Amino acid sequence: MFYPTYARSSDPFALMRSVLNGIDPFLNTRTAQPVFPAVNVWQGDEAVAITAELPGIDPSDIDISVKNNVLTISGERKAPQIKEGARWHRNERSFGKFSRAVRLPFAASDDKVEARMADGVLRIVVGRPDEDKPRKIQIKAA
Repeated sequence: MFYPTYARSSDPFALMRSVLNGIDPFLNTRTAQPVFPAVNVWQGDEAVAITAELPGIDPSDIDISVKNNVLTISGERKAPQIKEGARWHRNERSFGKFSRAVRLPFAASDDKVEARMADGVLRIVVGRPDEDKPRKIQIKAA
């Protein structure tokens, strides 16, 4: 591999970048698996809403727990049954146990949590405790 010298370059790190670009394909850094399940979290005055993408997973295989201010979604994605003698041509989906923890902006209790699953998307709403809800303070005239 040829590494050009940069004797008159104004960038002192040009040679280093050139060397790193040459070995980048061997580092295999671009094939990392994404975090599963993917989640979105929204916060409002009354509650926090969480959605998690769990396609192909039966709701009975999912556990949701809340402790202090951490909500945990865990479960297992089961591998499909393939016929004996069949070989994988391409296997890009991961299978097995998973767990994802989301830190909530307040301490929550189990009785304020609702969960629904539709079309492979788990929707969780965690109600904010009454004592933690923002209150408007009225200003009295003096």
